[in-house]
Amino acid sequence: MKPFLRRTAYMGPIQAVILDWAGTAVDHGCRGPVAVFSRAFERHGMKPEVAEVRAPMGREKREHVQAMLAMPRLAELWRAGHGNAPDDAATDTIFAAVQELMPETLADYAMPVPGCVEAIAALRAKGLKIGSCTGYSRDMMVRLMPRAEAAGYKPDAVVTADEAPQGRPWPWMCYLNCMRLGVHPPEAVVKVGDTLADVEEGINAGHWSVGVTRTSNALGLTAEEAAALPADELCRREEELGRAFREAGAHYVISSIADLPGLIDKINARLAKGERP
Repeated sequence: MKPFLRRTAYMGPIQAVILDWAGTAVDHGCRGPVAVFSRAFERHGMKPEVAEVRAPMGREKREHVQAMLAMPRLAELWRAGHGNAPDDAATDTIFAAVQELMPETLADYAMPVPGCVEAIAALRAKGLKIGSCTGYSRDMMVRLMPRAEAAGYKPDAVVTADEAPQGRPWPWMCYLNCMRLGVHPPEAVVKVGDTLADVEEGINAGHWSVGVTRTSNALGLTAEEAAALPADELCRREEELGRAFREAGAHYVISSIADLPGLIDKINARLAKGERP
């Protein structure tokens, strides 16, 4: 591929997508990390609420622990049990438990979301490369990736939070994906994720940023739970999350990754007119 020289607007097609992992491509409802953070905090005498665990989702995992310890209720529980306010040492203590628990636990949450494998095949048929990034470290992914591959999902590039100077919403993981995939310019890339941090990451990288609702951390539902909800209630929840994504700057909102191939056609039509994200 010849390098694109930015003398005029890029009017070519989308060249790659960069997908988040849990809640986007695998682990419907992003339940694996919830289990890990809950157990890690419980080891140290604190029982976090699910909402407290989910609030920082999408961020690098040590930052996730730090954000949870900054929450008033959890900070008070730590203070009551340890006699001091949570500090860096407290963060390191709980993060060590997260690191220990994460690899084995995530292996049980590696199943691609419904429609993922088919969507990836359709995207590749269009000539797109498949990148991915995650708030997990490389060590945390060691058992998850082979399980996902065995189930049919293997992206062309995987960038983990510990490989970048900073995690989301900084754009570095996206840039590393573009380097490894050989993709340029930024507007030739679509970033897809299920958290506000994902959306902000895509915007900061100069990509088309897409939020995913039904499989997301925010809804927190398994595929079976989502199917069992009354249709109007599921629609209401997805619309509410979609508004939050758009307020954060998302260019598009889709229900799941299964909708991505059709969306690429719409974005390509805009690019052909010289539009940019």
